[in-house]
Amino acid sequence: MKDNPMNTSFPRDQVLFASRLLLALLFVLMGWSKLTGFEGTVGYMASTGAPVPTVSAIIAIVTELGIGLALVVGFLTRPFSLLLAIYTIVTAFIGHHYWTFDGVARYDMWIHFYKNFSIAGGLLALAASGSGRFSVDALRR
Repeated sequence: MKDNPMNTSFPRDQVLFASRLLLALLFVLMGWSKLTGFEGTVGYMASTGAPVPTVSAIIAIVTELGIGLALVVGFLTRPFSLLLAIYTIVTAFIGHHYWTFDGVARYDMWIHFYKNFSIAGGLLALAASGSGRFSVDALRR
């Protein structure tokens, strides 16, 4: 399909809505599991070497659950997508340092590390395109 701004046959707003939902799903689920298993989350943060594990856990929950839910409804989509993209890249280095593992564990961490970069790419595309018509952002305009 040719990239033409006058092309009205492509369901842009529906695709942006689906994109927001699919990108947010991971963060909402992970943020909720971190919240409901807070002590385990703090322990995991400590095991990855995250700075100040309790504070890191709170930041992760607020970022993943809070911004994830904001993306679902399309609230402040551009800045929150950009912030979540940066967060996702940073967490790749904190939580998926594959270069410190061997064998299958190294391969598993390698996948997660680069999956974070792919997710960040989707978030950057969402930041560039905006939330679309089916969003709180559109209602605010």
